Amino acid sequence: MDILSAQIGRLLKSHGLMLATAESCTGGGVAQAITDVAGSSAWFERGFITYSNLSKQQMLRVSETTLIQHGAVSEATVREMVEGALANSAAQVALAVSGIAGPGGGTPDKPVGTVWFAWGIKHGLMLAQVHHLAGNRPEIRNSAVHIALQGVLDLLGQVSEIA
Repeated sequence: MDILSAQIGRLLKSHGLMLATAESCTGGGVAQAITDVAGSSAWFERGFITYSNLSKQQMLRVSETTLIQHGAVSEATVREMVEGALANSAAQVALAVSGIAGPGGGTPDKPVGTVWFAWGIKHGLMLAQVHHLAGNRPEIRNSAVHIALQGVLDLLGQVSEIA
């Protein structure tokens, strides 16, 4: 994780950009991985840990309708989480993660290990994807942190002009 976080930091810093995170099932694990890098305050603006639906609504402006119609673990929700993180911070880049880490909470439609991710650039590109992760709760959460970080690098690699 340290290598990924450091790569993200170098890239964001070189472009003068800041990152915000919006996390649910990872409980701040992405922000921790980022802030493990010395000097990350130069490129990490803030992290939102929005574990409950109410916190997603209050802190990130995720709509109640989205949560009712799609659930917290959905593409629609993580996209709104990214939009909310960008709107409620000074960051130009944001990521969001929401999933079911287990051991309970899964359903036939969304089994344990279902995790949605989104990454976005303010007024620009937004990507979202779902992963079905295997393992116990710590393993699922650790995998989700890794995927979230890798997604930031992938997002930044897809844009030719960042700002």
